[in-house]
Amino acid sequence: MVTTVPHFAREAAAEVARDTAPPAAAHSVIRRGDLADFRALAERIDVNGPRYTSYPTADRFHTGFGEDAYLAALDDCRAAGAGAPLSLYLHIPFCENICYYCGCNKIITRDHGRSARYVRYLAREMALVAARLGERRPVVQSHWGGGTPTFLDPTEMRQVMAALHRHFDLRPDGEHSIEIDPRRVDDERMALLAELGFNRVSLGVQDFDPEVQAAIHRVQPVEDTRRVVAASRRLGFLSTSMDLIYGLPHQTAARFGATIDRVLEMRPDRLSLYSYAHLPHVFKPQRRIDEAAMPSAGEKLDILVSAIERLTAAGYVYIGMDHFALPDDALARAQREGRLQRNFQGYATHAGHDQLGFGISAIGAVAGRYVQNARTLDEYYGALDAGRLPVLRGHVSDADDRLRKDVIGALMCHGELDTAEVAWRHGIDFDARFAAERAELASLAEQGLVRISDERIDVTPLGRLLVRRVAMVFDRYLRDERAAAAQPGSDRVPDSKSEPASDPVSGPALNPVSDPASQRPAAHPLRRMPPISRSGAAPTARYSRVV
Repeated sequence: MVTTVPHFAREAAAEVARDTAPPAAAHSVIRRGDLADFRALAERIDVNGPRYTSYPTADRFHTGFGEDAYLAALDDCRAAGAGAPLSLYLHIPFCENICYYCGCNKIITRDHGRSARYVRYLAREMALVAARLGERRPVVQSHWGGGTPTFLDPTEMRQVMAALHRHFDLRPDGEHSIEIDPRRVDDERMALLAELGFNRVSLGVQDFDPEVQAAIHRVQPVEDTRRVVAASRRLGFLSTSMDLIYGLPHQTAARFGATIDRVLEMRPDRLSLYSYAHLPHVFKPQRRIDEAAMPSAGEKLDILVSAIERLTAAGYVYIGMDHFALPDDALARAQREGRLQRNFQGYATHAGHDQLGFGISAIGAVAGRYVQNARTLDEYYGALDAGRLPVLRGHVSDADDRLRKDVIGALMCHGELDTAEVAWRHGIDFDARFAAERAELASLAEQGLVRISDERIDVTPLGRLLVRRVAMVFDRYLRDERAAAAQPGSDRVPDSKSEPASDPVSGPALNPVSDPASQRPAAHPLRRMPPISRSGAAPTARYSRVV
């Protein structure tokens, strides 16, 4: 039995921090009562749910969407005009060593001959896309993810950036970010990143505890991270972000609290706190993780609750899900001003523009279509050698998709929905279109997650901590899938990769798409499927725990 640490042990210090926090930060603090309610409710929630970096989610993409469909999307993007800004994502899949927890699309190698070839093909893909778009388009947001983008040597990085500038107009006042491994970046490399035009860096940290680091095969002295943070500030980067993961072997609330202490000493502008998804049947490196050393479900919740309390008490704004930011960071400002959106990087300030994805497994969102590239180097190179765009699959959004994307986005980003405004903008009768969803929301209202009135849906502070659960109500694909599985005589059963609907620790599951008017038998739990790649360093699968 793992001994847990009370998550309100620093109550007095938290009160002082709240009293002295800036008004915006104080307004966004998650109250201790909300955390206590969350801790109690989360133990009864044992469902998997999407992260909604897109809607429909990437598991709904299909191979019927090919190069012709992507070319048509690019034509529509071109029709928007040469001045319409873009967002770019580049996937650099290479890493020098394997981190056991990782679920990203990556290639483990130390051979820079492989990356040199990849850089050449990236430039070829950019040229094909840019030719279809016509004039050089302005880019207000770009992100290099992986893998480890800083695996590229300085010459390769310059070549990629030269190709970008040749085909696009990277605006100096835009957000240009890159994921870096602090173990592989020195002061000279940081200076190169600044010279190339990057103004934001995201540091993979996960945990500073040496035993945890050894267990996940990522030994990273805290001094490496301190040095990179110091360099980013000395060089004038606008924002420094850190990624942490909870649920890893040997973590406890107390030990993770020591990591939070070190993080707060460095005070990054943004923080992401990801839940580790243990899927050894999908991600083979995870088989090397000692499951007996992983925290129990209850301990994992204690880690999360304690971390949220510590970060918000220290003045960080809880943006939503797993994102935190300092009050003066652009992400927090966008939230206050109602400009926050979601894209494949998570919460973002420039998510309303078409996004182009380059590299293996990269996902783009262009003119109402989603498109994902080939997952392997051979497929990627083969398509480009044939003069084709390396499209693997995609999706064309219909009117219902666009409606639900707006609804889910408003709930996840702003915590409120003006149903009358949505009805007017989409030309629908909201109550008639969402009758089943209204009924399910009533159940969530009883649990304190939402407040409902005739023309508004408001997510409560407690509901913000479980906002994915709220968003799932409006996911038509989940609803239809579960309804089909629940039909009498259905031959659909959970596959061997499904997780149970409940366990001895978490208790019974909440039915994520229950319909009080229906007497159908309970549907199967939401199923996992093979992984989908997304930009960003967090482990991914089709669905992950909502907490």
